[in-house]
Amino acid sequence: MTVLAFIASMFLLFLQPAEAARSKYPPKSAILNPVFGPREVNGLLDGSVTVKCFYPQTTVNKHDRKYWCREATRSCQTIVSSNGYVAAGYQGRVSITDFPEQGVFLVNVSGLALADRGSYRCGLGLNNKALSFQVKLDVSEGPNVPEEAELFYVELHGSVTITCSFGQEYASTRKYLCKMEKSGCRNIIDTYGKVDEDYAGRILLSNENTAGSYSVMITQLGWADAGLYLCGAGVYGESGETKEVDLHVYEGTDVPQGKHTVLGVKEGSVAIECHYNAKERSSLKYWCKWRKNGCSRIIDSNGFVSDLYEGRVAMYDDPENNTITIILNQLADSDNGYYWCMTDETREKKTSKELKVVDAEPSLTGKEEVEASVGGPAQLSCSYPCKYYSYEKYWCKWTRTGCNPMEASDQSHSELNVDCDKVNKTLLLNFDNVALTDQGWYWCGVKHKGIYGETRATYLRVSGGELVLSEPWPLHVLKDFTSTHVVQRHQVSVHVASPSCSAGPSSLVLSLVSVGGVFVILATVFAVYKYRQIKRSDLVSVGSYRTNISMSDFESAKEYGANDNACMKGTQETQIGGD
Repeated sequence: MTVLAFIASMFLLFLQPAEAARSKYPPKSAILNPVFGPREVNGLLDGSVTVKCFYPQTTVNKHDRKYWCREATRSCQTIVSSNGYVAAGYQGRVSITDFPEQGVFLVNVSGLALADRGSYRCGLGLNNKALSFQVKLDVSEGPNVPEEAELFYVELHGSVTITCSFGQEYASTRKYLCKMEKSGCRNIIDTYGKVDEDYAGRILLSNENTAGSYSVMITQLGWADAGLYLCGAGVYGESGETKEVDLHVYEGTDVPQGKHTVLGVKEGSVAIECHYNAKERSSLKYWCKWRKNGCSRIIDSNGFVSDLYEGRVAMYDDPENNTITIILNQLADSDNGYYWCMTDETREKKTSKELKVVDAEPSLTGKEEVEASVGGPAQLSCSYPCKYYSYEKYWCKWTRTGCNPMEASDQSHSELNVDCDKVNKTLLLNFDNVALTDQGWYWCGVKHKGIYGETRATYLRVSGGELVLSEPWPLHVLKDFTSTHVVQRHQVSVHVASPSCSAGPSSLVLSLVSVGGVFVILATVFAVYKYRQIKRSDLVSVGSYRTNISMSDFESAKEYGANDNACMKGTQETQIGGD
C-alpha cells in the first residue's frame, strides 16, 4: 500500500464517525438558539406583519419574559416585551401575545414604513443571543409580497405533517419534497415512489381529497432533518411551482425511544416497545407497517386487528410506564420492513422501528397445530431452553383485544390446568374436556421482570363427533327415513367407538349358531305379536315410502334382547324415535 493510499484510508476511517455523529448530536445553532422563528418576513408599506416565534415548553420558559428587539451595533434595543414595555415611536402599532401552552408568542407590527427595514430578534429572558432568533424584516411598496416559508417547530424524535396545495391544474403533475443544500435541492420523496435512503421507513406522501393537494409526514426527526425544504409540483428548477418549508428541531421532553432496529428469528417472535407522553394515555394507539404509499394499520388499542395478522399480533398498554408493547410471532421474510407506533393526538410522537428477520432457530418450540374432538382431552406443549428456566412462563388464549392468561384457578375452565415439566423444560396446557369454544390460537411465552419476551403460537382445532352406524341401512330406506320430520326432531352428533372382539374362530361359529336359533324363535313370537298389534299400529309416511310400522317396534327388539353389534355396550347405543 502506498503512503498516499494509506493516508486516504485513514481519512475515510476518521470521516465515518464524524458523519454518524452529525445526526446523533445537535448542531451548535440548535444548542445556542432553541428559540425559532421566520428567517425573513415581508410587508407592504403602511401594512402589517405578524412574526411567530417558538420556544421549548419548559416551566421556566412558559413564565419567562418574551421580547422583540431591533439589532444595533453592540446591542439589541427592546421594541416590545411581555412585561408591558413598548418603545417610543411604536405605541399603538406593535404588540406581543404569548401562548405558553403552545410554546409560541406572536409579535404584530402595523403601520410599516421603509425605516422599519432591518434585523430584529425575538427571544426569551434578557436581550441576548442565547435565547433568541434573528428575523429580517423587509418592507416594499408592492404590489406583491413574496410568500414566506411555512414554519415547523418539532421536538427531537417527533414527527411533522407538511401540507402543500397547488391547485386543480397540477392534479396529475408530479409532486415532491426536496431539501435545500449547497448543490441544489435534494429530492426526499415524490409521487413516482422515489424515497431518499436517509428517510426510508419514516416518511410518507399522501394525496389529499382536494385535487393538486398532498401531505408529507416525517417521523423520528433528528438534528440533521432541520433545514429549509421545498414542496413542489413539477420538476425543481424546470417547471411547476414550489413552496418553502422551514423545519426546526429542538430538544424537548426526555421520552426514551429504545432501539430503532429490532431483530427477529424466522418462525419466532419479537416484542417491540414504544414510549408515549403521559398526556396521551387516553389516546387511541395503533401500530402500522410502512410502505411507500401509506402505512397499513395492523392493530390498535380499540380491538382492531388486520385479518392478515389474526392470531399472531397483540398489543399491551402500560399506562404507568407510558409504554405499549407489540408482540408479533410466526415471523417470516415478508415481515421485514419499517413499523410505526402512533397515537391520534394532534401533536403525536410517531416512533419508527425497523424489523429484520434473520435465519436462525427460535428458542421456543412446539407444534403449529393440535387437533382435538369435542369432549375429549387435548394437550398443548411448548419447550424452552435453559436460558428461560428462571423466567416467568405462561399460556394464554389469543383474542383481538389481547392474549388472556390460562390459569388453573380459572372457574370457567375448572378442568384446565397449566403445568411445567421441569425435567424436560416443557410448559404444558391440558384440556380434560374440550369444547368447541376452546378452538383458536394459544400462545406460550416468557416474561422477565414484567417485560414481555419470546412467544410461540399454536392453533387448537376442535372437531365435533360423528354418528357411526354399526350396520349400514339399505340406501333407499336410509334416504327416505332421514327425510321425515320425526328424525329431524332427534338430530344426533355422536361419535361411537367400535371396539374389536377378540374371540376365536370356533367361538364365533358357536355364537352364530346360538344366535340363529334364538333368532328363529324370536321371529315366530314376533310374527304372532305383529298379527295382534297390526290393527293398532301407527301409519308412518317416510318420504315416498308408506308402510305399517309402529315406532315402538324399533324399541321392542331391544326388549327381546336383540342387538345388531354383539360388541357394543348398551350405553353406546343411539336411540332413534320416541320422545
